[in-house]
Amino acid sequence: MTWDYWIALYARTFCIARGLRPLTIAAYEACLGQFRAYVRFRLEDRPPDALVARDVLRYLEYLRKERGNGDSSVNRTVVVLRSFYRAMVAMGHLEPRNNPMAGFPTIKATARKLPTVLTAEETSQLLATPDNDTILGLRDRAILALLYGTGMRASECASLRQGSIDFNALTVTVTGKGGSQRTLPLHAHVVEVLRNYMGARGAALPGAPFLVSRSGREITRAVVYERVRRAARRARIGKVVSPHRLRHTFATDLLREGVGLVTIRDLLGHRQITSTQIYLHVTAQDLRKAADRHPIGRLLGSIEHLLPDIKLPVQYGRRRSTA
Repeated sequence: MTWDYWIALYARTFCIARGLRPLTIAAYEACLGQFRAYVRFRLEDRPPDALVARDVLRYLEYLRKERGNGDSSVNRTVVVLRSFYRAMVAMGHLEPRNNPMAGFPTIKATARKLPTVLTAEETSQLLATPDNDTILGLRDRAILALLYGTGMRASECASLRQGSIDFNALTVTVTGKGGSQRTLPLHAHVVEVLRNYMGARGAALPGAPFLVSRSGREITRAVVYERVRRAARRARIGKVVSPHRLRHTFATDLLREGVGLVTIRDLLGHRQITSTQIYLHVTAQDLRKAADRHPIGRLLGSIEHLLPDIKLPVQYGRRRSTA
């Protein structure tokens, strides 16, 4: 069987049966496609069942040294290849003893980078950027309000339907990873922004896309990213701003306001609390900055010249008696 057949079989049966999202399946296919290209040019185009663990190690070394991929990227490749070959074994297309990923170790990753968030001033500037006099401006304001006001992902924002928003209950229902749904509360100011956009856009059926393009079509995840970046450029924010950075800012601001970690986990749609705990490290940085701003340093510095230059006597240890 050819590589194309194996990859298509994996994506259309195993991945779908596991309930993976289309974007995740596409990412897995792209990862396998890159591995397939490497095999074609570096490993004599051998079929999937003819590879051994040493071939995979060579590929990972290629990713590191020639492609400059980091630990997290290499680990994602290991996860995809392990899943791919496990699926082939489960479907009876590969003998377990011929699985090159059997017992394959995960690459030890370096410390995870802490998320960078926006300041209150930067967030305010960003939210005020879109134009209130045009439908697209009101739509962009709605995008920013939803991202920062609920912490939803860009893909969740783009896929909202007219019926996703309950203006009476002040909630929005989003479809997250794996098709799981969660209902998020909406702040009254966010609801007002959404109402203004709907009023300018006009009525629509409950199943119609909520956020649409100039031509009336459903916007994509890429459009959400582009509109956020455009707003950041107009606001002259001196850092890269993305929907995910707004998600980080949403979570960090809630934690600073005393909201519990479990509540934030549920709002973000994290399956594991460990994914949410990284925001604790961000607020720990806030504590360190607060300590550094304490006036004790300035006060002690102002009186340092008044303190006498005291030299402590040298203390010698007792000599042990030789008697």
